[in-house]
Amino acid sequence: MKCELAYTRRGQGEPLVLLHGIGHRRAAFDPVIDELAQHYDVIAVDLPGLGDSPALPAGTGYSAENVVSVLAENFERWGVDRPHVAGNSLGGLISIALAQHGQVRSATGLSPAGYFRPWSLLQATLTLLPLKLGSYLPKPVLRLAASVAIGRFLIGFVLYRHPGRYSAERVYGDALAMRSGKGFWRYFLRCVPLGFTSPAAFRGSAKVPITIAWGDHDLILHQSQAKLAAKRMRGAEFVTLKDCGHVPMGDSPEQVVAAIRHTTARAAASAPAA
Repeated sequence: MKCELAYTRRGQGEPLVLLHGIGHRRAAFDPVIDELAQHYDVIAVDLPGLGDSPALPAGTGYSAENVVSVLAENFERWGVDRPHVAGNSLGGLISIALAQHGQVRSATGLSPAGYFRPWSLLQATLTLLPLKLGSYLPKPVLRLAASVAIGRFLIGFVLYRHPGRYSAERVYGDALAMRSGKGFWRYFLRCVPLGFTSPAAFRGSAKVPITIAWGDHDLILHQSQAKLAAKRMRGAEFVTLKDCGHVPMGDSPEQVVAAIRHTTARAAASAPAA
């Protein structure tokens, strides 16, 4: 299944792949990539059909399994073998799927999708869809909104605990990424009752070190979903990201980096001696 993904790569060390959420782009990890690159060979990826990456081949469904297959092919293309992976939201779901498919050494899920209850599906839908629909406003309107503090707050408060920390260009760019993501609706239909069934990949015992970290001010996927994740994913560790929203990388880069480094350290500790 050929689909060459767009990515940014920097640093040296063990490979670490970063996966963003639905409607977002690899720049979501800009607040943490420099620090992570001090410790890892970091590869921040645009998921298929989002950011600068092409859509999946015609006729290919946007299931976790298909995205896992595409990522595994790209790992080989990039010359990495079983990297560590960290992902936010949809990227967290894919990260855990990669772990359960044996494709990675460890996985850190930052507010991962996939652990819905009926009410939380409704909450996610009612918060996510206005963001998507709002991104279709004329570009001059979006740019104007991003240029003032109140506009950045209205655009970003659902995603971030501290939207004021993001520049006008970053907020405008994120809105355009939400607008242009070719795979948005196909991913979305995997996460609502019309198309989503929680696959076995997100249940059972963790096969590699997995950390699930959740912002305590997440307005899209409420932190209470971590309780369901704890029941389904035995052996995973759970961390609260204090004063963080759904996309925590800019709210608290330090906590996100610490969660990732803790997970990779667990993998190193559990690796067989050479």
